[in-house]
Amino acid sequence: MEPTPLTPSAHADTFARDHLPPADQWPELTFDLPELRYPDRLNCGAELLDATVERFGAERTVFRTGGGEVWSYGQLQVHVDRIAHVLTSELGVVPGNRVLLRGPTSPWLAACWLAVMKAGAVAVTVLAQHRAHELATMCEIARVSHALCDARFTEDLKDISGLRVTPFGGEGEDDLLRLAERQPEAFAPVATAADDVALIAFTSGTTGRPKGCIHFHRDVLAIADTFSRHVLKPEPDDVFAGSPPLGFTFGLGGLVIFPMRAGASALLLEQAGPKQLLPAIAEHGVSVVFTAPTAYRVMLEDIERGADVRSLRRCVSAGENLPAATWQSWYERTGLKIINGIGATELLHIFISAADDAVRPGTTGTTVPGWSARVVDGEGKPVADGEPGLLAVRGPVGCRYLSDPRQQEYVRDGWNVTGDTYVREADGYFRYVARADDMIISAGYNIAGPEVEDALLRHPDVLEAAVVGQPDELRGQVVAAYAVLREGVPRSEVTAEALREFVKGELVPYKCPRLIEFPEALPRTPTGKLQRFKLRAAE
Repeated sequence: MEPTPLTPSAHADTFARDHLPPADQWPELTFDLPELRYPDRLNCGAELLDATVERFGAERTVFRTGGGEVWSYGQLQVHVDRIAHVLTSELGVVPGNRVLLRGPTSPWLAACWLAVMKAGAVAVTVLAQHRAHELATMCEIARVSHALCDARFTEDLKDISGLRVTPFGGEGEDDLLRLAERQPEAFAPVATAADDVALIAFTSGTTGRPKGCIHFHRDVLAIADTFSRHVLKPEPDDVFAGSPPLGFTFGLGGLVIFPMRAGASALLLEQAGPKQLLPAIAEHGVSVVFTAPTAYRVMLEDIERGADVRSLRRCVSAGENLPAATWQSWYERTGLKIINGIGATELLHIFISAADDAVRPGTTGTTVPGWSARVVDGEGKPVADGEPGLLAVRGPVGCRYLSDPRQQEYVRDGWNVTGDTYVREADGYFRYVARADDMIISAGYNIAGPEVEDALLRHPDVLEAAVVGQPDELRGQVVAAYAVLREGVPRSEVTAEALREFVKGELVPYKCPRLIEFPEALPRTPTGKLQRFKLRAAE
């Protein structure tokens, strides 16, 4: 099936559209639900903010912070429109320019994202914890020209060539918030095409080089109009919260897109680990929470000691497989049925899930309305129900990598092949088996082993390195590193700790190995290929 021709773009800078994969490498897109048939001109920032104000009123609460700050939709609208004016009139951003957004989860970061949308630019969301060389690689791949960055996290951006960095939340006269104060309170959103690029979200491949996943304005709304609308079913009085940062599409959907599409509000926490999230649920009356299975396991300990989660009505788990035992323990202690789900950065959010009486512990669920899925063999042919194979998915959003030959690995015969091994039961439920590649999934984070190997090899004491995932009861997997050291370096815990600190300076801390061993040599084939499976088996 040939992709539908693209609508004329509103972008002056057409880099992102120009570097979409060839049309014959796109997945088939389906828009089976009436709510997925969007108009040709569509700005998702205006839909999420301006249209919600029109439907629910400006006084409604949209964001809260752990410190007690409360923003209304009307206040957010003023902040967003002023920032959009700064982008277009003072910083010279034109529609289609890529704008990097960096900082911990906060209302101001969300406001910056919405402003980039309304200005017709392309958001490149990253983590506050990303290190300088990771950021430089992403800026190079996406040709990023501008960055809006929390003033506390600008250091790693200062040496990136050609990047204009504007801090927010600082003291300087060039601070974004100070510049915004003198701008008009209303901004007319750019009339972007529904298939104009809205964001580029980076994910790590097994080679470690990040892949830029291109998503359109209509895609942003489609994840709200499928999973959120039909499975999560939020209500306007809901208060959302969760652990995933806005730099991840899991967090962007769960903390900004889904609540705003429903006229609800979100509690945005800079620190949202289980120990911070659990007391915040009681303090702020959180009713919908998004986090990983690891966090549910940790929070159970405090719930047993009397922590209050009575305000919760919806619990969403994604990022890694949810064990049936975790689901059962949570249900027994809270009476809440965790909504399990699988999503992917390539597809923006969750596409297989189940809620309420449809939940079956130990399975991921069934296809979300608007999506279809099947299990296939290595040649792309469907396998029989009950037989393991590769999960293949299609729906209103599909994988489109930015100038990356790995497009042909992910999209096969019009289907998105996620790299997960699954079994489809006869009644349509999908059960997770394992990852089909060398990706390590630890506490909901995807970690490419070769990327960590490269970081270790940058240390002068390391001659060879191999990194694999080892099973862990709490996190699902942990990063285990095997390093061959140069002669004379002690194979000690002191050396291991020094390597951990080095990696933390090179990569996001969650990629740092928790286990480090020092073998004499690494297992290799006669041709020199590393045999990671032997390292996994050794554990």
